Amino acid sequence: MFDRLHSWENLWRAYKRAAKGKRGHANVASFEHRLEDNLLQLQAELRRRTYRPGNYTSFHVHEPKKRLISAAPFRGRVVHHALCQVIEPVFERSFVADSYANRIGKGTHRALNRVQQLARKHPYVLQCD
Repeated sequence: MFDRLHSWENLWRAYKRAAKGKRGHANVASFEHRLEDNLLQLQAELRRRTYRPGNYTSFHVHEPKKRLISAAPFRGRVVHHALCQVIEPVFERSFVADSYANRIGKGTHRALNRVQQLARKHPYVLQCD
């Protein structure tokens, strides 16, 4: 499984997923400026098991409410996607059917439809304290 993590194909797909919708950002452009070198460097670090995550950048957003966001550096996001692409198929089989967050083919709308379906089927609620 570890060999799949640092395979070129996995890292390339991970880069594409991490960059999706973020192409105009400076950190993505910087990574893309030497894309092949950066991916090869990540591959070597993962292979040698010397990869270390970078420092997160923290900032506040105010919509819909004020909250603190901590964002990984772009190269770290590439590694996150690479790792998810390897482990998701393993864990996916063990998830319950009504788990919707961050799953391909699931999502907010499908979860809402399921809640409505269950509410129609079971119109009573037990509230405990």
